[in-house]
Amino acid sequence: MPDRTGAPNRAWQRMLSGRRLDLLDPSPLDIEVSDIAHGLARVARWNGQTFGDHAFSVAQHSLLVEKIFALRNPAAGLSEQLAALLHDAPEYVIGDMISPFKAVVGGGYKDCESRLQQAIHLRFNLPSILPETLLRDIKKADQIAAYFEATGIAGFSISEATQYFGRPRDISSDSFDLTPQPATTMQVAFLKRFEVIVEKMGG
Repeated sequence: MPDRTGAPNRAWQRMLSGRRLDLLDPSPLDIEVSDIAHGLARVARWNGQTFGDHAFSVAQHSLLVEKIFALRNPAAGLSEQLAALLHDAPEYVIGDMISPFKAVVGGGYKDCESRLQQAIHLRFNLPSILPETLLRDIKKADQIAAYFEATGIAGFSISEATQYFGRPRDISSDSFDLTPQPATTMQVAFLKRFEVIVEKMGG
């Protein structure tokens, strides 16, 4: 549909890197890790309903998931670790929509998220669609992180969090710092972890 001037509605976003990312047909060439780190560090998990002086960002969550994934999958290669780190990367563009609202919105959101994820994977030399076994392992790490976040900083009771995310049996939250950190701190931390993995990969 056109906007009020008669021109087609804008379906792209200008990034701070200068890239113009088409949301309907994202190109891997328009994706920069600096934009991803900047955006994810400023997107709040749990719609911002967390304790602390700062939001618990998607960047901080992504680092947590990658750590949990690596602990649970010690034989995982560097590309698998990178996939875990980037599992929520599309949210630098579309934000972090809580699961109940995703269910209401339905397919349009999921289609856009999927296209962005595939473009991000291609940009960083990962398969556009990850193997099912890897997806399951990342999802499990994501659920464990969600449980720790829910009970540690989002006000969920243990029984409530267990109902929605399952209760971890083989790992403790004592291994992780769940204190929400400033956006700039997590932006730098995300970029640093990305660069360490990519450098080891020879990229």
